[in-house]
Amino acid sequence: MKFLRELFQKNFSTLLSMVLLVAVPLLGSSSLTFVLYRNQQFLENLTTAQSLLYFVIVGVAMAFSLVNTTAVVLITGFYLGWSGFPGMVVAYALAALVGYQIATTLDHGKMLAFLSHFPKADAVMKELKTDSWQLIFLTRVSPVTPFALMTFILAIMRVRRGPFLFASIAGMLPRSLFFYWLGTKAQDVFTLLKDPGTGTTGKLLLLALVALSFFGLYYIFNHALKRALHNSAADTKKQP
Repeated sequence: MKFLRELFQKNFSTLLSMVLLVAVPLLGSSSLTFVLYRNQQFLENLTTAQSLLYFVIVGVAMAFSLVNTTAVVLITGFYLGWSGFPGMVVAYALAALVGYQIATTLDHGKMLAFLSHFPKADAVMKELKTDSWQLIFLTRVSPVTPFALMTFILAIMRVRRGPFLFASIAGMLPRSLFFYWLGTKAQDVFTLLKDPGTGTTGKLLLLALVALSFFGLYYIFNHALKRALHNSAADTKKQP
């Protein structure tokens, strides 16, 4: 109980932000669907300048967890086709960088400072940072992990910005390509958002990505824990 009380007292803003990053996309995606329903021609025949503005807006919206990333990919694929895919990648990168900056600004290193009072947890976190590229990739590749929430968690872990950006993009590409393709093939945007119609092959692909993420993260956490315990034992032996 003391641990939980101290955790909430010292990290309330960080924890509240994480809760909001899970809950807000549901409301944001519903609002986006409503806007498209009332303005079905809104995203058709965009000029180059309008397309750039669109990607900036969705990038910032994803960073603040205002919309679900899968919904954005489906809608972009439906309206812009494959010519819009590079812009979608740039929007992902913008969302990752903005989310990273927001998280580090809100947290100010408080979470890591709090964990430093618990040597084992602190040691595991430090070990995880040595595998940061794999860790980031595996959290991004799963279609069930919230984009903005994982950005926040990775940022407060203080993973380096460069690996964070490139591993994020690499991890998002497999599922993004799949959902983008579904968007380009759809006949109606509302039916698409309600039921993307992944089919058996699509469901197997998504299941494989979830399994890769789960077992990969389990492997990384398990080995980080073993290394932390081994280093702790070695340090104990060195003491006179």
